Order: sequence, then C-alpha cells, then structure tokens
Amino acid sequence: MKTDSLFYKLFQVLPETLFELLGESSQRARDYQFTSIEVKQTSKTIDGVFTTDNKELKIYFVEVQFQKDEDLYYRLISEITTYIGQFKPKQPWQGVVLWARRSIESNIPLEYEFFFNQNLIEIIYLDEIEPNSLALGIIDLVVGSPKDTTAQKVQLLTTSTKETVGDSTLQRDIIELIERVIIYKFPQKSNKELEEMFGLAEWKETQFYKDVKLEGIKEGKLEGIKEGKLETIPLLVKLGLSPEQIAKELDIDLEIVKQEISKY
Repeated sequence: MKTDSLFYKLFQVLPETLFELLGESSQRARDYQFTSIEVKQTSKTIDGVFTTDNKELKIYFVEVQFQKDEDLYYRLISEITTYIGQFKPKQPWQGVVLWARRSIESNIPLEYEFFFNQNLIEIIYLDEIEPNSLALGIIDLVVGSPKDTTAQKVQLLTTSTKETVGDSTLQRDIIELIERVIIYKFPQKSNKELEEMFGLAEWKETQFYKDVKLEGIKEGKLEGIKEGKLETIPLLVKLGLSPEQIAKELDIDLEIVKQEISKY
C-alpha cells in the first residue's frame, strides 16, 4: 500500500485536513472538493487537487512525498502550469508539498525560486506537526508513531471518532481509514493478529476489511483455498456453470468468483 494513497484517502474522508495543516480554519473545507484531474497534454493525472466553484478562493495542488525525489518540484510546477493552461480556472492557486520529514526534501530549483518566494508553493514537514485534531492525529499515526505506541493511539483515535463524529457514514469511513493505516504499518501481520492487537470491534463491518480478506484469500493466505482454484474459474464459466455453481464446486466465496469473472 503506497503512503500517498493513504493521504489522498484521508483528504477524501476529512478534507479539512489540508486547511488544518496550513494553519487555517477547518471550516474552509466546506467550499472545496478533493479530486484527481487528468492533464491531457501530459497524459498524466494530478492526484491531489482541491477545487472550488468560488472564484475568489484558491485551487490547491497537493503532493505527498515519503522518499527523496530530486524531480518533485519540477514535476509539480509543470503539472500546475499545464493544468492552468488547459482549464484556465481564472482564480488564484497554491501548491502544497507534504514531505514526511525535512531530511528527505530536495533542493528548490534555482529557476523556480520565484514560486517559493511568492508563497505559491507551501512546504510542510509532516513529522513536525502537532497532532491536535482527529485528522492530524491520523497523520501522526502514519508518520511519527513508534510501533510500540500505535495500539494506544489507535484506541484514542477510535474513541475520538465515536465521540465527536455524529454522522454514521463518516464515522465508518474514518474507522476504515484507521484500519488502512494499521495495515500499512504492519504489513506482515494477519487480519486475525491485527484484530487481537487493536481490538477493533468494527473491524469486520467495513468494506475495506472485506476487501483485504478477499485479497488474502486470492493470495492463498487463508486456509481452505488450494493453489490453482482461481485459475479454473474461466474454464468453468466456458462450461456453462453459474457463479453460484462455481463457488459451490470450488468451495470458495461467491464474491471471489464474481470478482474473478468480471476480469474476463
């Protein structure tokens, strides 16, 4: 699981995260939509863009970086200028680069110093933030938490979610996001081990858990799935068997069968 995908999921679930990182009011998120936008000229997609219909407000281009990348600033500014040329938004903009830590930051290119001097590019070091909100606490869980304190922080974040988030759908999405972080930090642990470590009662209720479980089955990590079963599904389909019949014949979950069939 890529770290930047965790952050883009965080921005989708809690868009106020960006504005808290910038030291601004979390209420500003109400005017924005977080999205990915394809830039046609480069055939690339800018993964982190905060857009708004209010032309008096800025567009934000967000880049998350957890390893050294000497070309990051070149790439980001190129994507921004291409976006502006393509969409002509007629409103101010700002780039925001979220480095995991100061030590991995690349040098600011001399030819682009103007952008930084004019505060058009904001730099934030994630391991230096104060985790004084739910969203920033999740970032701290990803970036700065020693593994021996993770269980305690997970419990605090889960409790905070239940106590402060009234919307049941948003509450579930945040719990799911915390699960994603746990799996990112402990990739070698099984689902059962993670359940025991963190005691998440809601763990089995989220779609993310179900997806992880299905993926584990596909990789042969769970008992009861013999090597090669999934490879026989296309043949059984050609023989005229229904998904239900295939699931029964191979003794595997019907949803796995449907997912495999959808690939062909």
